[in-house]
Amino acid sequence: MRRWIYKLLFTLIMGLGHQALAQDSEQAHELGRTIAWSAYNLGSTGYNQAVAIGKVLKDHYDVNLRVVPAKNDVSRLLPLVKKRVQFSANGIATYFAQEGVFQFADAKWGPLPLRMVMMSYGDSNQALAVAADLGIKSYADLRGKRIPYVRGAPALNIPTQAFLACGGLTWDDVERVDFPGYNSMWTGLVNDQVDAAIANTVSGPTRKLEASPRGIYWPPVPHDDKACWQRMSKVVPFFIPHMATRGAGISKQHPHEGATYPYPLLITLSDQKEGLVHDLVKVIHQHYDEYKNADPGAIGWAMDRQLFQWSVPYHEGAIRYFRSIGVWNEQTDEHNQRLIQRQEVLANAWQTHVAVQSQAGLGKQAAKAAWYLSRASALKGEGFDPIWEEMMQD
Repeated sequence: MRRWIYKLLFTLIMGLGHQALAQDSEQAHELGRTIAWSAYNLGSTGYNQAVAIGKVLKDHYDVNLRVVPAKNDVSRLLPLVKKRVQFSANGIATYFAQEGVFQFADAKWGPLPLRMVMMSYGDSNQALAVAADLGIKSYADLRGKRIPYVRGAPALNIPTQAFLACGGLTWDDVERVDFPGYNSMWTGLVNDQVDAAIANTVSGPTRKLEASPRGIYWPPVPHDDKACWQRMSKVVPFFIPHMATRGAGISKQHPHEGATYPYPLLITLSDQKEGLVHDLVKVIHQHYDEYKNADPGAIGWAMDRQLFQWSVPYHEGAIRYFRSIGVWNEQTDEHNQRLIQRQEVLANAWQTHVAVQSQAGLGKQAAKAAWYLSRASALKGEGFDPIWEEMMQD
């Protein structure tokens, strides 16, 4: 009798185990065996967060996440466009690629139909740090100072220009110093070659400046300074007022009143499988507590930190999940549809531009100038702000 009871209990336990495994498998049925996404370089906060989410996928669903590190905006987006990865943990170049501007105003690119999956909106800021030994208190004080410009990196240079604009300055009001990359720019700041540098406040190089004899200071972007924000918005429409509590020289006791945008942005293309996107969003949401402490920025993946009315539209698979948990409403849907319409206007304008360019045989610079004019005209014709119109005409 006792043996029979043990056998029955064993059967019930095994049955429940198989049922749980079946449910887990059912949840993951559209994830496949391997997911690939591009990210920033090894050791970056974006890469670290991707690896942490990858561990969840492996532990619970036996899905391998292959994270492909890439050093710049183009090398992160190229594998996505070429279908070598399904997703990209990208930065603000996402917005530039959607708009078809700067390095994406090239015949090989043009505006891309990108879609948001989720975002990490943490407790740090994007800001222009200055060496503390200069005694600078506001961005207006940067007049005449040495400001870095990273060649081929509008994701760094355009936000830098926005912070200068907050202080009523342009590149003409400062001494521009060119650098080949992000790390060399920050090394230049530590070595007194420049006086400021752009970064996320939790970025590794900011700690080196903080520990150096120069020290670090983050000038504020006062949230009640309407003139500052109006000037900034003409340069970067994607900045959000934000109080940072994490970063070099920043804490909950000494927060930074500034600006930011979500990073990383987990994106894909509009034609990505809806079920795959839906299930990935579900995993990131439901297992948040397991990876939120893996990196200082990982807390930003929480569902209540998602910005549903930002600058890039969400994928339909993500929207389906958001609707199922009651966080997507009519207003967010209207906003999303308007963003998709903007992308469609840009895509149609690009097709026309390419056809005209092939007939005219324009050179690279002339073709880019012609595209910027066509782009602005098409967007304004549909009631959209073209953004950067004056800058593009310079």
